[in-house]
Amino acid sequence: MSEELTFEQMLEESFKTIHTGEVVEGTVIDVKPEEIILNIGYKADGILTKYEYTNDNSVDLTTVVKVGDTLEVKILKVNDGDGQVLVTYKRLQQERGSKKIEEAFNNGEVLKAVVTQVQDGGLTVIVDETRIFIPASLVSDTYERDLTKYLNQEIEFVVIEFNPRKRRCIGDRKQLLVAKKEELQKEVFARIHEGDVVEGTVKNVTDFGAFIDLGGVDGLLHISEMSWGRVEHPKKVFKIGDKLNVLIKEINGNKVALSLKFDDQNPWKDAAEKYAIGNVVTGKVARMTDFGAFVELADGVDALLHVSQISKDHIEKPGDALTVGQEITAKVVDFNEAEHKISLSIKALTAPDPKKDDNEDVVSVDIDAVIASEDEAKDE
Repeated sequence: MSEELTFEQMLEESFKTIHTGEVVEGTVIDVKPEEIILNIGYKADGILTKYEYTNDNSVDLTTVVKVGDTLEVKILKVNDGDGQVLVTYKRLQQERGSKKIEEAFNNGEVLKAVVTQVQDGGLTVIVDETRIFIPASLVSDTYERDLTKYLNQEIEFVVIEFNPRKRRCIGDRKQLLVAKKEELQKEVFARIHEGDVVEGTVKNVTDFGAFIDLGGVDGLLHISEMSWGRVEHPKKVFKIGDKLNVLIKEINGNKVALSLKFDDQNPWKDAAEKYAIGNVVTGKVARMTDFGAFVELADGVDALLHVSQISKDHIEKPGDALTVGQEITAKVVDFNEAEHKISLSIKALTAPDPKKDDNEDVVSVDIDAVIASEDEAKDE
């Protein structure tokens, strides 16, 4: 009898002693969708339920753990009433994760995690079973209406609030993006200069122009700088994502003004020769007013055909004889290169009336003033 007791004592002593709260290493000896059985070197096996393994209720444990794997777990109960040892993996990870997050909070360390949940108010990520909430206002440096694109994506952030007692942990991604953008801007401004031609990408198109991303700095391409000719609306010329080479016209602080009006393409460059007084030219009627028609001779070169110069016959208004888009041939009767003004006459091409001075009806109109008055009328 004594030998039998000695054997039992020896067997008992062969197993280690464990205590609630102790961290032990166990080897997986069986795994089911809802439960993992671990050999923890004790007389009873460790039971690890799915709830104590992860917060993700959709997980099938057989897909994440296999027989022979080793896990560090924490003892919850040495005897659950059925002689089993209940253990937790999740809570141990949460404790370690909480410590890791606290250190990251204190040191301003950048963390990485996958977005597990998207809500109206922001994003949720999990670091070692610890939930961190990133408010929508701190997700990006620009307003984003739809955050669903971040689901299952790995993002970087810093912890700006850590309160384990209230289980409150707040992350901030925005400040990282702002800092990165500022660094990029410094690099871009260090390499660009007024007069440079650089490649950019259309980022946004508005009624007054287009914003061009120069690789970290946005420049404004105003509608007046999009072409030597007239641009009806920027959206008819550009779309988001377009690549184009632009001229850096001006840098003022962190503002960059861009242009597509390159000097070598200036239509007025050889205008003095093309549109010298007496030359016969061809163009299209671009628009009409009560006092005359504007004729486009080339992109960026408009000439005025006054109503009195359309025909030798009396005409009340240009629309009585011309239509927009109509091609006409006329003679240049006035040219002012400095002010970019050209006046035309169709009447001057017809045979002169001996009873009338050829030039008596030739008029010189301030085209810029006319255009300005047209624009003001549109604004009103």
